[in-house]
Amino acid sequence: MGRKSAFAAAAGAGILAVAGVIGGNKLYRRVVVPKARPENEPDFSEQVTKGRLFVRNHPGHQDVYLEAIDLLKLHGIYIESDAPGAGEKYAILVHGYNDHAESMGIFAEEYLKRGFHVLLPDLRGYGKSEGNYVGFGYDDRLDILEWIYWILRRDKGARIILHGCSMGAATVLMTAGEHLPEAVKAVVADSSYSTVKDEFAHVIASSGDSPLPFALTYALLRLETRIRAGYDMNDCSPLRAVGRASVPILFLHGEADRLIPVDMATTLYMQAKTPKYMETFAGADHIRCVVTDPERYYGAVDGLLEEVSLL
Repeated sequence: MGRKSAFAAAAGAGILAVAGVIGGNKLYRRVVVPKARPENEPDFSEQVTKGRLFVRNHPGHQDVYLEAIDLLKLHGIYIESDAPGAGEKYAILVHGYNDHAESMGIFAEEYLKRGFHVLLPDLRGYGKSEGNYVGFGYDDRLDILEWIYWILRRDKGARIILHGCSMGAATVLMTAGEHLPEAVKAVVADSSYSTVKDEFAHVIASSGDSPLPFALTYALLRLETRIRAGYDMNDCSPLRAVGRASVPILFLHGEADRLIPVDMATTLYMQAKTPKYMETFAGADHIRCVVTDPERYYGAVDGLLEEVSLL
């Protein structure tokens, strides 16, 4: 190779490297940097808005904090139930992507009626929790473990259920794949993706707004995330976690979900080795099962609670 050819090749490689850095940076900012939910942004249902206000204005609302293993200060909302027979039952309710703890208020109200004390964590980077990146459930699984032990420090006889929606569902499934204390009795996963990689592939394919092949887009984003957030997106795998889970799992998913296809719920269900249950809801889009058919939704949840002697 002559000097001119070698120079051209080196220049071309340099241009590609710079383009990759710029592209990775842009993807990271778009996908992995948390976005605060605007206060005036409407919810998909009036019931969700009512739930937010229920939690925000509840007379028993307590702002609670803990320190994550990487020293971030994490925030949660804790409310004790005053229902007849309320005792050592707790529900940890985990929100989804680009939202915060109050979004789970619609579920908090129902669990409180059933005699559960409720804990609604702000995932890292959201609400009042510290953090500058989205964990997609990977680092968040360890944060949820810390919240579990936060409850156990208050109440050694606690019996706990984990209930998450969307990315929150992926988080509780990945938590279930860890070595859980016996206090955790069951998991409810509403609209979880199977893996982050497969979810991004679906979003990019359905949006059609990426000029690059998916493999290259994902590789750039994965590299940038490893450099800046310190974790590998390939490790964000509820699918791998459910194969290790030891507690019963209820999978809930809308059959008309355009963001996370219902096939992912089927894949997760098939992978789980523990006692498992699945309900799908005709006509329900993403995380809308609870408002599409609340009677069947809570009937399925109550069935799981009865199965693990929490109701």
